[in-house]
Amino acid sequence: MIGQRRGVDEVLRYYALVDAGDIESLVSLFSHDAEYARPGHRLLCGRAALESFYRDTRVIADGEHQIDTILAEGNQVAVHGSFRGHLRSGDEVAVRFADFFVLTLDNLFARRDTFFFEPSV
Repeated sequence: MIGQRRGVDEVLRYYALVDAGDIESLVSLFSHDAEYARPGHRLLCGRAALESFYRDTRVIADGEHQIDTILAEGNQVAVHGSFRGHLRSGDEVAVRFADFFVLTLDNLFARRDTFFFEPSV
């Protein structure tokens, strides 16, 4: 059972931290050379790029993730859910998403790929 749940707690913590706006803590969940692929953005590489994205580039201002499905196998975790919140423009947003995480041996995120069921947010 423990092997099947590898990374699930870290992924759930990620969503709690991003919803709380705790950028420093959420970035610490990623390895120093982590990659993040997100539609409409260049590939983000490393913690500094991730921190810059969350502080300055991400169009989402605030909101909450709802996780519908989470699957873990080996060093990979897949998530399907929805997000409801506000963009920096003040507009409300509600979007479904899928995330795929690859973990290092010490359960840091080596890679995250995000996909949306809407135009890029």
